[in-house]
Amino acid sequence: MKFTAAQIAGILEGDVEGDTEAQVSKLSKIEEGTKGSLTFLANPKYTSYIYTTKATITIVDRSFKAEQDISTTLIRVDDAYKSFSQLLEYYNKIKLSKEGVEQPVFIAHSAKYGEDIYLGAFSYLGENVQIGKNVKIYPNVYIGDNVIIGDDCVIFSGAKIYSESVLGNSVYVHSGAILGADGFGYRPEENGEFVKVPQIGNVIIEDHVDVGAGTTIDRATLGSTIIRKGVKLDNQIQIAHNVEVGEHTAIAAQTGIAGSTKIGKNCIIGGQVGIAGHLKIGDRVKIQAQSGIGRNVKDDEVLQGSPAFSYSDWNKSYVHFKNLPKIVQELNNLSKEEPHDK
Repeated sequence: MKFTAAQIAGILEGDVEGDTEAQVSKLSKIEEGTKGSLTFLANPKYTSYIYTTKATITIVDRSFKAEQDISTTLIRVDDAYKSFSQLLEYYNKIKLSKEGVEQPVFIAHSAKYGEDIYLGAFSYLGENVQIGKNVKIYPNVYIGDNVIIGDDCVIFSGAKIYSESVLGNSVYVHSGAILGADGFGYRPEENGEFVKVPQIGNVIIEDHVDVGAGTTIDRATLGSTIIRKGVKLDNQIQIAHNVEVGEHTAIAAQTGIAGSTKIGKNCIIGGQVGIAGHLKIGDRVKIQAQSGIGRNVKDDEVLQGSPAFSYSDWNKSYVHFKNLPKIVQELNNLSKEEPHDK
């Protein structure tokens, strides 16, 4: 699909400087731009590329001033990065605009779905499934009994949504994600064996949540494991039974959260963070990558280390840690210089 500079400027409420009929059909980085591609300039470090890029159209801030001749057509906007992101979203919607029911699929007689559905081949809809309108379900997706999925959701190939799970509107579940598997609940016996505790709760995913590829969210033992609205989960995250993640919290890859921990809203959690069970993490908390959390965390804390402590204290301590061999050597030298008692 091709778009002209005038059409793009209309979408972005921008102004064209150059050929209004210039056409593009693909997106590119500014340093890798080719004829027929659209790019953008937001970071000043890349300014030199605007004079050499072969991209047909480039989105720039209104404040940009060219110091050399430019061959690319410019679209001036208030915020080039934000506008390009807006175009990416628009492009993605077009790319994902599939409709219809492919064959073969399995749809239980009691399952219901709304208009503008896309069901990819080999997808499975169990008993009493309820799916809203404009939902895209890609091939090889499993949706168990009594699952409820809201409007405008996208479930990518190979995702598995176990029974009783509830998804709100505009939820994206990427390939290989598993929602609603049993929580890790076992009762130790006197003979050393572990006996499984039935996990009869469910998973609730609220509106505008993204679940990354390979991420697993376990069903609750009782009640619900809850991912609140606006949460963004990276790939390969493990969220255990009865965890609750607050609104608009972002969690990076390979993080593990143990059972019954409650995480507040607007938190940012780095990659490979481990959080122990039955804890309370406050709002607006920031946890640096590879940290280990074994205590409750108050609002607005910034943590690093394992076990984690104050980020600023960690940085100060790390300076001393790097110099530890030198400090030890100096102490040894001082010890040798001290006079010995006779």
